[in-house]
Amino acid sequence: MSALVHLRNLSKTYTRGLQKVEVLHGIDLDIESGDFVALMGPSGSGKTTLLNLIGGLDGPTGGSITVGGERLDQLSENALARWRSSHVGFVFQFYNLLATLSARRNVELPLLLTRLSGAQRRQRADIALQLVGLADRAVHKPSELSGGQQQRVAIARAIVSDPELLVCDEPTGDLDRQSAAEVLTLLQQLNRDHGKTIIMVTHDPKAAEFARRVVYLDKGTLADNAQRPAA
Repeated sequence: MSALVHLRNLSKTYTRGLQKVEVLHGIDLDIESGDFVALMGPSGSGKTTLLNLIGGLDGPTGGSITVGGERLDQLSENALARWRSSHVGFVFQFYNLLATLSARRNVELPLLLTRLSGAQRRQRADIALQLVGLADRAVHKPSELSGGQQQRVAIARAIVSDPELLVCDEPTGDLDRQSAAEVLTLLQQLNRDHGKTIIMVTHDPKAAEFARRVVYLDKGTLADNAQRPAA
């Protein structure tokens, strides 16, 4: 395996009024292609900030971010948006599905920015729904689906453009234990069987056990980037 994500001396500072708050400082981290990493740490440790930087949703104050050979910290906003659309899939805690659209149409949304025909978009959406075990729910709206099913639709949306990297922010934070285990097992399968590199923020040690490696953040600094969960 080779490093897909390469961070060096990464820092992020926010300005709140007259005060500057350094959220991340001096982060050095490599994540190999095909890895499944859980980001853990206390509230306010910078987990989501780090995830957003790796996913290209935000830019660093200092240091470098290289993902798939691309220096994200050197890209313009437009170039970064184009990069995100084809290289990263996002999964959030609260699904972010459009209530008026069917599961299939929700999954199709990232493909609207491509040159694919309507038939091609539907075909890809159906393949993604099949991968997450919801082929029979394609025409159902979010209100007709359980929380776990809605999150699986969100995962299908994240993988429909076949990105190499999935970034997941508390993907099971709003789910009961059984639904959470089903979603985490699905992420494991996408990692193991389809080669997706996954970075997942979680506060739940049980969820972290599904990852290959756990990276701990504490007060914006890596506490341990080599620990693996017990088998």
